[in-house]
Amino acid sequence: MRSEIEELLHIKAYDIYGLSEICGPGVSFECSEQSGMHINEDYFYPEIIDPDTEEVLPYGEYGELVFTCIGKEALPLIRYRTGDICKLIKEKCSCGRTLIKMSKIRGRSDDMLIIRGINVFPSQIESVLLSLGKEPNYLIEVDRVKNRDILVVKVEIPRDFTPDATKDIEKIQKNIAQEMKSTLNISAIIKLVEQNSLPRSEGKAVRVIDHRNQK
Repeated sequence: MRSEIEELLHIKAYDIYGLSEICGPGVSFECSEQSGMHINEDYFYPEIIDPDTEEVLPYGEYGELVFTCIGKEALPLIRYRTGDICKLIKEKCSCGRTLIKMSKIRGRSDDMLIIRGINVFPSQIESVLLSLGKEPNYLIEVDRVKNRDILVVKVEIPRDFTPDATKDIEKIQKNIAQEMKSTLNISAIIKLVEQNSLPRSEGKAVRVIDHRNQK
C-alpha cells in the first residue's frame, strides 16, 4: 500500500510510531533506510516481553513492546504495555544512527491467535489478500472439531468479479489457500462470500470470531 502511495504521489513515505497515552506521534521514526523505526531513547526506554509470562525477551525476538517514559511528568508511565507485537533491532543502522530500532508492528497481543501451536495475526491474513490484489474485506472464524483447530477465512468476492462457473470460485479459493499456507505455515479453509455480506463496523473492525472460547 505504501509503495503504491509513493509511486502515485512521487514521494517517499516514512513510518512514525506513537501512542496517545505516551506523547502521540514521535516515539520512533523511520530513517532513509526504512529498515525499522529509531526509538528516541533519551525519552523512551523500550523492552520486549512475552505477553503471557511477562518475561523480558532478548533483542531480535518478537514479543509485546513495553515502554518506560523517562521524560514524562505528571503522569509517569513505568513499563507500559503497548499491546503491539514487534522486535527490537540493536545493530547500528547504515544511516549512521545508533538509536535502537523497532520493527514494523506485526500485530496486537490481544489479536493473536494460537492455532495448532502456531501464532497467527489478522494482519498476516490481510497482507496475503492484498498481495493477491484482493480487497481486505474478510472474517476469520476459528473452531475446534475433534480436538483439532480449524481456521476458516471468509473473503468477499471482488467487485469486478463475475464468475462464469463454480470452477472460477474454486480456483480463487485454492489460490488464496495456497498463499495462506505459504505465509502462515498452516492450512486454512477459504470461503468466498458475496459483496457486503460480512459485518461492517464504524469503529475498529471485528475480524475474528473464536468459537473455541464459546465452548
